[in-house]
Amino acid sequence: MNIPSDLKYTKDHEWVKVDGDVATVGVTDYAQSELGDIVYIEIETEGDNIDQEEVFGTVEAVKTVSDLFMPVGGEVIEVNGALADAPETVNDDPYGAGWMIKIKLADASELDGLLSPEDYKAEIGA
Repeated sequence: MNIPSDLKYTKDHEWVKVDGDVATVGVTDYAQSELGDIVYIEIETEGDNIDQEEVFGTVEAVKTVSDLFMPVGGEVIEVNGALADAPETVNDDPYGAGWMIKIKLADASELDGLLSPEDYKAEIGA
C-alpha cells in the first residue's frame, strides 16, 4: 500500500499536499483499491467555497458510488479536467496524475487536524 510520507490524510481516505496557500486533493491508494475500477468522476464545484468535511464531488466505480469530502475548507480553484475522459487515472496514479482538485485554503490551521502518514496507516491497518 502506497502512503507517501509528504502528504496529510483524512479518515475518509482523501490526501492533501500543501504548497503555500494551495492544497491539492485526491483519494488515497487504499481508497482506489477499495473502490475498484473507477468509471466516472463528477466534480462540479470549481469556483465554490466549500467547508471542511462537505462533499465536493463523487466517484463512481463498477461496484459503488462514493462521495468525496473536503479535507480542509477553501475555494476550489481547479478541477483535474483530464479525469472526465480518463477516470481510471485515479486507479493508476492516485497521488500524481489522478489528483482531483486544488483549493485555496481558507484556514491553514485545519491542516493540523488531518492524519499523518503513520496515523493513516494505523487507521487502515496497514
